[in-house]
Amino acid sequence: MADVMRWRYGETSPVVIPVDATTVIEIGDLVYLATDDVRPASMQADQGTEAANQEAFHDIFAGVAMQRSRNGDTTPVRVATAGVFEFDCLSATFEVGALLGVDEAASGTTLENQVAAAVATPNLAIGRCAKRLNPAGTRVLVEIVGTVSHGGPQAMA
Repeated sequence: MADVMRWRYGETSPVVIPVDATTVIEIGDLVYLATDDVRPASMQADQGTEAANQEAFHDIFAGVAMQRSRNGDTTPVRVATAGVFEFDCLSATFEVGALLGVDEAASGTTLENQVAAAVATPNLAIGRCAKRLNPAGTRVLVEIVGTVSHGGPQAMA
């Protein structure tokens, strides 16, 4: 997917994170922290099921890429760890506060870099719906919370 500035409003609490030279990141990608560098959602290893992929991503969710990184670039990128972002989604309705996670690709083996989906529990979520979507639509406002830096949506202890 091409660069898409998905930020709509709110404090982004940005951090700057290194990127490996072979990693390609587009503006608007949902990204995770892999040891010491950031990677787009689609690079996460398949966990076998959509829920397992979403939970694994949730656990290492860094935020949304605010800068691109082309193949060969080694310059760290700015990542928003908070704020409200507009993501594509399958046609659906959402209420304010509904849990949202990263969507799985049709292949069933990778996550989408810039697509959100409804999830059932906080341990699968990257954020919550920030504006009611009814009637059904294909773009949803998501208030993201980076798990790595802010603890993100979590199951109650």
